[in-house]
Amino acid sequence: MNFQYLTYQVTNGVALIKLNRPDVYNALNDAITFELQDALKAVAKDDQVRVVVLTGEGKAFCSGQDLKDSAAKGKRSFMDSLSKRYNPIISAMRQLPKPIICRLNGVAAGAGCSLALACDMIVASEEATLIEVFINIGLVPDSGSAYFLPRLVGMAKTFELCSMGNKVKASEALAMGLVNKVVAADKLDEAISEYTQYFAAAPTKAIGLIKKMLNKSTTSTLDEMLEYEAYSQEIAGATSDHKEGVQAFLEKRKPAFTGK
Repeated sequence: MNFQYLTYQVTNGVALIKLNRPDVYNALNDAITFELQDALKAVAKDDQVRVVVLTGEGKAFCSGQDLKDSAAKGKRSFMDSLSKRYNPIISAMRQLPKPIICRLNGVAAGAGCSLALACDMIVASEEATLIEVFINIGLVPDSGSAYFLPRLVGMAKTFELCSMGNKVKASEALAMGLVNKVVAADKLDEAISEYTQYFAAAPTKAIGLIKKMLNKSTTSTLDEMLEYEAYSQEIAGATSDHKEGVQAFLEKRKPAFTGK
């Protein structure tokens, strides 16, 4: 697919989506948000894609909303912009029945931080930072940050991060449970490859169901989850990958999952 502000490529079951406005630290203008929506629709439809990697070109992951671009467009509704541009991205990421790995190569600020948190896993460079920068311009967190952060670090720490705009270094983010792994900058691609190789050969439908279950668990009772687990297990049990997994176990070999 050809985009103006994104690069998109699929190789061996891995879709790499890269924000490509390095001159402005991959800040989000109108066009790139709509392109990202289209890219997420593409990976959802492509059966060849088993795992997605989201990253940024250059030194930054994403610096958030492009304030110069929005100022040039004049006054407009924040609610309208979020409803049309940002919220569909976050919803698509969480509803995608495939894992999304954030390759956190640099700063993730504001909506860029929200994008990172909406991924299923975050692998960060030692040089990366996350910052809920909204408060510095008199705004509140959006694009899902107020949803994800309390579930990751608790209410008190979330309030601190959002109300004070503290910059969180990668090592601190790891200790807080915000990211899954931190590596040296020159080892980032190697670390990402370890995860993508695993997920590209994993039982994709089961992983998609796990993702849906975890999303549902945040607003469900135990009884509701017990019922939904049984429902999901029925679906997983009917997949080709389940049959292959059992057969491989019986034959004492490594399973060859196809994602079906």
